[in-house]
Amino acid sequence: MKDLNRYKIYKGCVAAGRWFLFAVVAFLILFPVYWIFISSITPPGELFKTPIDYIPDHPTLESYKFLIENVGLFDKIGNTVLIVGVTLVLSTCLCAMAAYGFSRFKSKAISIAFAFIIATMLIPEVVTARPLYEFMQKVGLYDTYPGLIILYVSAVIPFTVLILKNFVGEIPLSLEEAASIDGATFLQRLFLVVLPLMKPAIATVCIINFITCLNNFFTPLYYSNGIQVLSVSIVQLPLRDNMYGVPWDLVSSMGWIILLPIIIFVAIFEKQIMDGIMAGGVKA
Repeated sequence: MKDLNRYKIYKGCVAAGRWFLFAVVAFLILFPVYWIFISSITPPGELFKTPIDYIPDHPTLESYKFLIENVGLFDKIGNTVLIVGVTLVLSTCLCAMAAYGFSRFKSKAISIAFAFIIATMLIPEVVTARPLYEFMQKVGLYDTYPGLIILYVSAVIPFTVLILKNFVGEIPLSLEEAASIDGATFLQRLFLVVLPLMKPAIATVCIINFITCLNNFFTPLYYSNGIQVLSVSIVQLPLRDNMYGVPWDLVSSMGWIILLPIIIFVAIFEKQIMDGIMAGGVKA
């Protein structure tokens, strides 16, 4: 009986410790997000007053109004939606077909090509920035939508191909053989058998790539001047009356606009993201 009581006490302590650790980690992650939000709705004159107000006394949306009227917020949102949307469509189509080819066709050349694609994940963007910048200027793609879309697509291809290839490898080849016996052509087997089974993995990489593209700061900053997206706009805000002071209310507002769709996506599709990564990351 004493051993049973000790065991119950031990299990209770473990559960309490687990919840305490969860609460600490959640606080460390969520408090900065909450602070960005309340800073975005706090008047500039009250941001640095003491004692600190963790709930604004006079909440206002003036910062968001200023962004809409003076910074061209809707234009930046439109540019972001266009570039990220086209990137997701192109990268998903290309990588789905590439993943099928890398998984189903075996040769030394194909294995080397796949290794090169994956190896590009190890190369920092800053290493290739200078030659790529000059190349983009010479071919007339600098500061253009097609140029930015190509760069965004190239940035997400390695991860997308890796996840989708491993997922395709888990699909039994016997399903395609059965469809072939029934008279299905190669394209019919690809689009009617394989791709429908890849929907969970495709949904996962689309969500992850959406977050990656939305957070991409270096590419639009370095390879574009006139086309502005949300991730770059946060460092190009006007200084208002004080030319030496950082407009933290505007920075917080722009930051919250960038964070909000990411938070919504992760909250809704968290299970699909984890399931897709686990399914696609079984074998490398």
